[in-house]
Amino acid sequence: MRDVDVAEFVTRSTKETIALGRRLGELLKAGDVLVLTGDLGAGKTQLTKGIAAGMGVDDDVTSPTFTIQMVYEGSELPLYHFDLYRLDDPDQLDDTGLFDVLGDDGPCVIEWGEQFVEQLGDERLDVFVTRLDDQAAAGEEPARRVRFVPHGERAATVCDKLADWG
Repeated sequence: MRDVDVAEFVTRSTKETIALGRRLGELLKAGDVLVLTGDLGAGKTQLTKGIAAGMGVDDDVTSPTFTIQMVYEGSELPLYHFDLYRLDDPDQLDDTGLFDVLGDDGPCVIEWGEQFVEQLGDERLDVFVTRLDDQAAAGEEPARRVRFVPHGERAATVCDKLADWG
């Protein structure tokens, strides 16, 4: 595998975070796996809303914290959206439906999946979303740093195309 640098962006509003997600959604293919990592309120779901829009999803996208999985029909592919926040043991993954769709006919966006990367495989794009609270004025929406770290050739290609866009 070639040596690929990470891609990193700073979004200064929810609108910009969604726009970055939209661009990412336009690049995704069946079988792509994204693991979104960030604190509560960091912007993972906003990024996912953009991903869905970029894939042609018309539905309102929300974090599936209690249902664990949501499936959205895009214009060409389904988007599988998982929230693993409430899970703490790899054995619990068997009941989520994740393994049924991982690497299948649409991309998987997995929030809070960082604790399960061994189970998710080596081919994935890790996405780290960080609120830059210390740089925001009082009452101002903080910017977000969105960092993409590719694992595998396909993720590296997506990361390269994102870096070219930025």
